Amino acid sequence: MYHYVRKNSSNLPYLKYLHIEDFKKQLDYFEKKFGFVKKDEFLNTFKNGKIPNGVVLTFDDGLKDHYKYVLPELKKRGLWGIFYINYNPSERNKLLGPHRIHMLLGKFGGKKIFTSLTKIVLKKMIVKEYQKKFETKTYKDFKDEDSATETKRILNYYISEKYREGLVDKLMQKYYPNEKKLVKKYYLNSKEIKKMQFAGMIFGAHTVNHPVMSKLSEKAQEKEIYPCFKFLEDILDNNIRTYCHPYGGSLSFNKTTLKILKKSGSLFSLDVKPRDVSKKDIKYNKHSLPRYDCNLFPFGQIRSLV
Repeated sequence: MYHYVRKNSSNLPYLKYLHIEDFKKQLDYFEKKFGFVKKDEFLNTFKNGKIPNGVVLTFDDGLKDHYKYVLPELKKRGLWGIFYINYNPSERNKLLGPHRIHMLLGKFGGKKIFTSLTKIVLKKMIVKEYQKKFETKTYKDFKDEDSATETKRILNYYISEKYREGLVDKLMQKYYPNEKKLVKKYYLNSKEIKKMQFAGMIFGAHTVNHPVMSKLSEKAQEKEIYPCFKFLEDILDNNIRTYCHPYGGSLSFNKTTLKILKKSGSLFSLDVKPRDVSKKDIKYNKHSLPRYDCNLFPFGQIRSLV
């Protein structure tokens, strides 16, 4: 699993990312150590239950990085990957919620943003049930400074959905008054998505707005999943249905999410659990398949300039 893959971002000194040169080294490592699974072999797994040995590359959030840096390297090596994107990303007026937080923290650092956040968060905005549920079980493997981690927890998990966007709006208006200009530079557009599919890549749904799905009603979850599938099917030919849980981890989705995915016709769905896919997963858990983060392997450690 990959997210940001890029060169040094001098204007985002605190942003956590994988450098493109480290990405290349990691591909070399995977090729030597495990080999890569061919696309047809992988897709046939869901027909015959036979799991091929090797690595499958996945990329979340539909980032421009994936077109600018990842695609050329995959094409050069004759590799393919699965790219999970949100609904119509390049036509938004705002970045998605987690990416707004990434940009705030990436440019200004955790201490500054956390201080600003504590000045505008009111007690009534925090859902105690969410705080108790997510406090010790989110971002366990992250090495961010404490203030950055706590900022993410508050905005992604603790806050009532009723207040969340308004709070982030205030922070963005203060620190990124021209947010709309960021969007087209940040996300893949339809033309780039089509070019990537033509080069052999698969695209999957990652919801409309990248929410914590377990916090939503069944109807709200359906409104996050189905439009994203439709968006991809409207612009791509012969694309399979596949889905990736936003945030990942067992607390980020629930039985309702899995029920919707089974109904949707999704061939498989990906979670984040650091282990290999088993035959039992394919048979019983194909909508929460495990996946390793790239930073668990050599050359996968994220960087920042600070």
